[in-house]
Order: sequence, then structure tokens, then C-alpha cells
Amino acid sequence: MSTTQTTALTEAQSFPMTELRRPAFKDTEASPAEEAPAEADVVRSEPATPVLKLVVAGYSFFCAGVNDGTLGPLIPYVISSFRIGTGEVAIIYGTNFAGWLLAAVTNPIMTAHLTLGQLLGIGAALQLVAHCLRPWGPLPLFCVTFFLQSLGMAYQDSHSNTFVSGLRNVPHRWLGFIHACYALGCFVGPLIATAIATAPNSMAIDGWRRVYLVLVGICALNVAGVAVAFRDTLWSRLHAGPRSADGNGQKRNRAAMAGMARLLGAKTLWLLSMFYFFELGATFTAGGWVVEFLTTVRGGSLAATGYVPTGFYGGMLAGRLLLAEPTFRYGEQRMLLVYSALCVALQLVFWLQPNIVGSAVALSFMGFFYGPFFATGMSVASKLFPREDQSAALGFIFVLAQAGGAIFPSITGLVAANAGVAVLQPIVLALFVAGGISWWLVPKVPQRSE
Repeated sequence: MSTTQTTALTEAQSFPMTELRRPAFKDTEASPAEEAPAEADVVRSEPATPVLKLVVAGYSFFCAGVNDGTLGPLIPYVISSFRIGTGEVAIIYGTNFAGWLLAAVTNPIMTAHLTLGQLLGIGAALQLVAHCLRPWGPLPLFCVTFFLQSLGMAYQDSHSNTFVSGLRNVPHRWLGFIHACYALGCFVGPLIATAIATAPNSMAIDGWRRVYLVLVGICALNVAGVAVAFRDTLWSRLHAGPRSADGNGQKRNRAAMAGMARLLGAKTLWLLSMFYFFELGATFTAGGWVVEFLTTVRGGSLAATGYVPTGFYGGMLAGRLLLAEPTFRYGEQRMLLVYSALCVALQLVFWLQPNIVGSAVALSFMGFFYGPFFATGMSVASKLFPREDQSAALGFIFVLAQAGGAIFPSITGLVAANAGVAVLQPIVLALFVAGGISWWLVPKVPQRSE
């Protein structure tokens, strides 16, 4: 029996036929020429390897990585420029969390009404607007831009992730590719931020703000890429027809919310979400606060320690490129448990020995073993949910994961305001342990009978 036949048989045995045959809500008088297919149908109708769309999906993750990678090295400059403390820095992460939270609430309804190209286009445009505002505004506007940025990332990257995970041709490799692009962005981000922020400045704005002028160009290319690669669904209407505006629109809203409510009752969804929630919280907290920790607690120079996150994200990039295939071959769920244990051990090394170079090396290896987490987890999740639920399930998991990446750095900043930045280490250690326990509780993927 082929793998495709086995997968289809497994899904048919696991879910009632009434669920498998449920028709999508659409107007019976809609014109086939005007109506765009649903996201799952778009994926199934793609060629085995839609190269241009994969490149654009990877580039969207690269943009997200550059955004996330630049913040950590810039935090000392933000504190100095706005004359604030670590507690106020938590506001930035709080607005970031608010964007991901709003996306989690609105994503099911957006998916029910918009095509894949439109969702990606809105996400890319929001990110461009955010970066256009960052070089100029005061602290309140600067914080609001992180809300816009995270909202745009949530729409674009979650649906890019779902699109790639549904491809027919080795999706685990393509998931590894797009998440490696994210790690590449995180690797490049600290290099850009530190180099520009420490360079002589002849412009009318603060030197560190010039970093965001570079990001404006990067995000503008992201918008252009979506417009070209996903033009087949960018200008289409998901549900066309003269009678679909009110009645069927309400039906689609109710269907989307009912489907989401059914998913929210699944234990697997919450276990996977908690795994990502804690693991991304650990990595975003470590990458975001490590420069402030090394300069304040370990006494390092800002010009030198600003490059330390590059080692962490460089290790993450190497891990996503080199460990994807061994992880798939030796068992995705088993290997992620091994990697979680190694990350805990390396975090202890980073915490307990005082040498800055030794800490940087431990952090780099931690990034290496963390590398395959995201793509592997998404690959496992795509096998645990039926195809008709994958878009909503993977989107929810992705958004909640990024929410963890926003809320835990915010909590760290609030605690550090009273207890000092040294609290970074026990917080990151606890998050890695919690993530490993969540992954251990995730149900095993059913074995395929050949």
C-alpha cells in the first residue's frame, strides 16, 4: 500500500464520513470563473514543488527573523534613547503579544472570507507600515508599531506555514527550508543592528533608528513578492455571487467559529500549543535579553556583546539545515525530546559559569539543538489533524507560539525591573523544561502500515 493511500485510509477511519463530506458554504449561483478555491484546495492544486511561492514564503519568514533578531541588540539603545527602564521595555513585548492575540481571535473569520493571497498580502502590508513608522515616532508610537508588526506576521507567516505543510512533495523538508529562512533573518538581524547602531551618524535621527530604514526596504520586497507569487488568489473572491454578502457570510462566520470551538476542545491542540508557547518564550527571552544580561551582569562591552545573539541564531540556522533530515529519519517526536534535554543542559552551562566567551558558545549550541523544533513540531501537528482542520489548527498553534515569544520577554522585563536582569537564566531554564514536558505529553503519530 502506498503512503498516500495509507494516509487517506487513516483519515477516513479516524473521522466520520459526515465530517469528510461536509460541503463548504458557498453561493449556488456563484460564478466558477470568479470564485477562488479555499486554502486547502489551493494547496492540493499546486504542482509538487511551487518554487516561486516557496521562495516568497521563505522570504516572509526571513523578514520576520530580521525583525526579531534586531530587537535584542537594540534594547540597550532603546533604554538609553527613551530614558526608560527594563519595566518599560516590557510594554514593547506587551504590544507584540496584543497583536498575536488579536490575530488568534480574528484568524478563523479572516480565513473564512479571504483567499490565501489576500491574507498574505494584508500581513505583508501591515509589516511594511510598522517599519515605516519606527524611525520617526516617540515611545508610544514605537510600541504601537510592534502591535502592527506582530499582527502582520501572524497573518502572513501562519498561512505561509500552513500552505507549505500541506504540499505533497516532502513537506518536512520545505518546512525546514522556510524556518531556516527565519533563522537566517535572526542571524543577519543582530549584524545589521549592531553595525549600524555603532557606526558614526550624520542623520537627523538617532543612530539605532537607522536600522529600521533597512528593514523598510526588506519589507517592501516582501510585499512585492507576495503580489507576484500569489497573484492567482490575490485579486480573487473566495465566495462570489450576488446573494453571498449577508446570509452566506454569516453562515461562514458561524461555521468558522463552530469549527474553531470544536478544535479548542482537542487536548492535542493545547499540548502542541503549550510546547510552542514555552519553547518560543524561552528562545525569544534568551535572544532578546542576552545582550542586556551580558553587559549588566557579566560586565561585557556593548559593542562586543551585541554580536552574541548572532551566534545563537547562527546555531539555529545550522540546526534547521543540518538536523532536519536526521530528525525525520530517527523519529521526530523522540529526537525533539533529546534536543529539549540538551537545551536544558546547555542553559545550565550558560547560567552557572561566569565566562562571557563560554556563555556565548553555550548559547550557540543551544540555538543549534533548538533549530529543528519549529518545523518538526509543525510536521507532527499536520499528521495529527485531518486535512480539513489543518489550516485552523496550525494557524492557532503558530499564533499562540508567537504569543509566548512576546509575553515571556515582557514578564522578564517586569521582573527584572525589581530583581535585576539576572532573573533571565532561571526563567529561560523553566521555559525549556515546561516545553519538553508538553512535548512528551503530545500523542504519538499513528504508525503507518505498509
